[in-house]
Amino acid sequence: MNPSKRQLSRYGWRPADPPRRPVLFINPRSGDGKAARAGLAEQASEKGIEAVILAPGQDLAALAGDTAAAGADALGMAGGDGSLAVVAAVAAAHQIPFVCIPAGTRNHFALDVGVDRHDVTGALDAFTSGVERRIDTAEVNGRMFLNNVSLGIYGDAVRSPAYRDAKIRTLLETAAEVMGPGAGAPALDLTDDLGREHRHPAIVLVSNNPYALDRPLARGTRPALDSGQLGIIVLDAPGDSPRVPGRAWSAPQLEVNAPAPVHAGVDGEAVDLEPPLRYASRPASLRVRISPRHPGASPSARLRLPGSPPA
Repeated sequence: MNPSKRQLSRYGWRPADPPRRPVLFINPRSGDGKAARAGLAEQASEKGIEAVILAPGQDLAALAGDTAAAGADALGMAGGDGSLAVVAAVAAAHQIPFVCIPAGTRNHFALDVGVDRHDVTGALDAFTSGVERRIDTAEVNGRMFLNNVSLGIYGDAVRSPAYRDAKIRTLLETAAEVMGPGAGAPALDLTDDLGREHRHPAIVLVSNNPYALDRPLARGTRPALDSGQLGIIVLDAPGDSPRVPGRAWSAPQLEVNAPAPVHAGVDGEAVDLEPPLRYASRPASLRVRISPRHPGASPSARLRLPGSPPA
């Protein structure tokens, strides 16, 4: 079911004038060649969108930066969430619109921003007749992310009997749905919103806006992308403490300390981060455009809005 203009306006979307020089970057390897199968580059060109097909080893950040500096007034990315974040960071820096084309494997960001993940070529309408709104991004040590930064090893946690409590299982299963590459982490140390210290946690997941934790049908989605808050999930390593070994809260900032560089998944990309890890929300920092025929919100947002079409 296509959303109505009224429905989209309730989510904050507004009509926008088409860009004069839109550019779309395409990773032909993402999603097992999804863009090529859809004939995305050809269809983009037919709509007057410059399509740039990435070659192995190209520096996407530098290429996008040069393109924006040369006069592009809208940037899009067809690829995985890590590539989306690179191009979105350039769009945010130049204050021009960003378009997400769901040509990756899981397309978490597309789902949460309200793009129809099954309509790869239809997403191009964001360039020609799109609606626009501002959303938050977040950063860790100055690196922007759209979805989340994950630390720790999910596999070890899921096997532990300490996480059988229903609420903790919800945190664990949400983390499993959205976590990037798992890796061993050093002795992490952070303090939650109640002033409790967490040492050696098994999992730390920090997201750009909180995930829905009370709607099992929409697990792994964020109801909003404009709250100005980070979502934080911590699962402590099993121990002798009587305290429940898991907690979720939101905050505009967070600091995580460690004695050595930390292996992390940043929007699904494996990276090493130097401690301390300083996270911050960047409210309303990104202009996003989508097709006016797409839902305009994540399933968890649509579930809670009266009169919404089915998710």
